[in-house]
Amino acid sequence: MKLLAIRRLFRIQRVVIRYRLDDLLFALPLPWWMLSLRYVLPWRWFPRKKLELSRGAALRLALQDLGPIFIKFGQILSTRRDLLPPDIADELMLLQDRVPPFDPQVAVKLIEEQLGATISDVFSRFDIQPLASASVAQVHSAKLKTGEEVVVKVVRPGLKPIIGSDLAWLFILAKTAERLSADARLLHPVDVVSDYEKTIYDELDLLREAANASQLKRNFDGSPLLYVPQIYWDWCRPKVLVMERIYGIQVTDLAALADQRTDMKMLAERGVEIFFTQVFRDSFFHADMHPGNIFVSTVNPWSPQYIAIDCGIVGSLTPEDQDYLARNLFAFFKRDYRRVAQLHIDSGWVPANTKLNEFEAAIRTVCEPIFEKPLKEISFGQVLMRLFQTARRFNMEVQPQLVLLQKTLLNIEGLGRQLYPDLDLWSTAQPFLERWMRERVSPKTLLRNLHSQVEQIPHLAGMTRDLLERLSQPHAKNQQLRVQEPRDGWFLRLLGAGHLAAGALLASIGPLHTAGYWPAGILLAIGLYLIVRRA
Repeated sequence: MKLLAIRRLFRIQRVVIRYRLDDLLFALPLPWWMLSLRYVLPWRWFPRKKLELSRGAALRLALQDLGPIFIKFGQILSTRRDLLPPDIADELMLLQDRVPPFDPQVAVKLIEEQLGATISDVFSRFDIQPLASASVAQVHSAKLKTGEEVVVKVVRPGLKPIIGSDLAWLFILAKTAERLSADARLLHPVDVVSDYEKTIYDELDLLREAANASQLKRNFDGSPLLYVPQIYWDWCRPKVLVMERIYGIQVTDLAALADQRTDMKMLAERGVEIFFTQVFRDSFFHADMHPGNIFVSTVNPWSPQYIAIDCGIVGSLTPEDQDYLARNLFAFFKRDYRRVAQLHIDSGWVPANTKLNEFEAAIRTVCEPIFEKPLKEISFGQVLMRLFQTARRFNMEVQPQLVLLQKTLLNIEGLGRQLYPDLDLWSTAQPFLERWMRERVSPKTLLRNLHSQVEQIPHLAGMTRDLLERLSQPHAKNQQLRVQEPRDGWFLRLLGAGHLAAGALLASIGPLHTAGYWPAGILLAIGLYLIVRRA
């Protein structure tokens, strides 16, 4: 692995030199000491034949040559046209589904090995030329013997060694950053790379992607917002996936969407609604929402429906993270900076000893100028980034469970503004968040939570009984003392067990805010005291 990693480093260096990516770097407003590096880099001392490429094409080809991890990076960049020059954004968009395919005969051989059958045994038609090709896999159209039109996705061969060597260098950079920089340690770069390692390897398992797609399809079954293609499980394997073929317009094909008179405002707003529905209602969200994975149905352009594919990367949040995130968003847009600061402390995102007044003042200093603009001109992504930059000054640690969410939100915002430049993301999201928070404390939801906890009472009673039996077991030296124990000992133990059960039930139902944990804590403390005291 070490030899492969060293070879990979030289490969990266050759690509940088070949496409002269250092020219892009030195064109930025850098400090003088970094600009001076242009005079000491050896490859800049010798004349070279200039490639007839634009800067965007050079960057795209370099990322493409470097493989899947770098292609993914370019895909993420391509969704933020508000942060990139148009020529670079246009080129990076080509990375979404127009990566050069690998040999179709190799694909056929891989498919037959995985399925344990020949192509003609499974499909009545199989198109040898790929329908699309991306960083991790390519897709062929086909027709099953049973008549269904499908697409067959097959993983590129030989990816694991390349990914492994790239990740080895990322780990080296992350560990070096943690060793040299206190600010970097707060970001936990090693943990971030570890999470990315899990994510990229999960993408190589198409059975996992098929399971994710099935779950997402169930979550939006019958919804006018989102359609997810059907998975044909009989023909899915770790490196091959067969699913329903969909017909739609790629979401970035604005001309085609305009030709069918698509309601662009509704399309952009529904994209936001889908995102918040996945995050807050389902806690299961598609975390790879670049335009190559999103299509628009042609059935009802006046009521447009999204079609999502490629569910290899998904994310989820705990109920606690959902709650704190929603409250943070509400407080932020109401300019309640003290509430934002307090929520960061309560959630453990910043240390408990953080001075609330100082943290509040820092947040206000960064965020207040943003609100001088009309709300629709506020970039949600930039707001989040500035907020996290401020919080890092107060030793805020990165939350790995929020990394995918932040990336997905940036993608959604960039796509929404591209579809409908006047998109007011907050006014679109606010009604959904308000409804979600009301539903969390509605009697119906509380009763449902109570019912789920009641189902656990037999198990809890069994645990209590086992605890009492263990406490009642006499030790030889205490046998005589136990015989003389007052008769009310059993009553107090049972009373203590009752307090424990009631406290556990109250805590698991989910109080309305942090102060609601006090009753549960008091009941648990009394129960423990009574049991331990009698023991």
